[in-house]
Order: sequence, then structure tokens, then C-alpha cells
Amino acid sequence: MTTVMVVDDSPTMRAMLTDMLQRNGLDVIEAEDGLAAKTMLQSSCPDLVITDIVMPRMNGYELCRWVKNDLKDLNLPVIMCSTKGEAFDRHWGMKQGGDAYITKPFNPSEMLDLIRKLLKTRAES
Repeated sequence: MTTVMVVDDSPTMRAMLTDMLQRNGLDVIEAEDGLAAKTMLQSSCPDLVITDIVMPRMNGYELCRWVKNDLKDLNLPVIMCSTKGEAFDRHWGMKQGGDAYITKPFNPSEMLDLIRKLLKTRAES
């Protein structure tokens, strides 16, 4: 089964994303910030990561950079998901290696379409 890691310091946002993903047949693992996610990723690897940007201890930019550098052999897609919606934020997120950037609040069907697209691209590579 496909597993998605949800990284967000908001318990409400994690619960909302987890519920949506599970209702669509995906397994979910959760982390409350980038540092917790990094620790989890060192022992088990999901198929995709959705990360907030503004978090304590290790932000989403730092997490994404770490995933893309230290776990590059895994070809792990990262979706940046944040309330930071300015063009610079999107640009910086993609410059850190993000595969996609979606602004909160997001349309659930757009998020699911994006996840499916990235998982398909990963499977083909």
C-alpha cells in the first residue's frame, strides 16, 4: 500500500490531511515537525512527503533540502504545503527541491490529483 508522510506542527491540519488521505486508500504516518520527520525517515521510507514550511526545530525548507540531498537515491517526492503563498515562497520552496507547492487552504481534490501525479511519475522513473 502507498504511504504518505504528513509533516505539520498543527495537530488539526495533520488530522485533516490524514483523514482525507486514508479515505482515499493511502496509509499515513505523521510527524509534528521536520526534525521528527527526519528521524522517522531514517528508519522507514514513505512514498511521498507533504510538509508544512513554518515549523519549530526544523522547517519544511530544511526538511526538503535534507530529503533531496541525503535520500536522493529514493527519489522521494515532496509537496510543500503552506499558508505562505507569495511568489517568492513558491520559488524558494521549489529551489529547495520541492516537487510541488500548494497553498493552504487547498482544494482536497487538487491535493489528491497532485499526489497521484507525483506517485505515478515516481513509479515511472
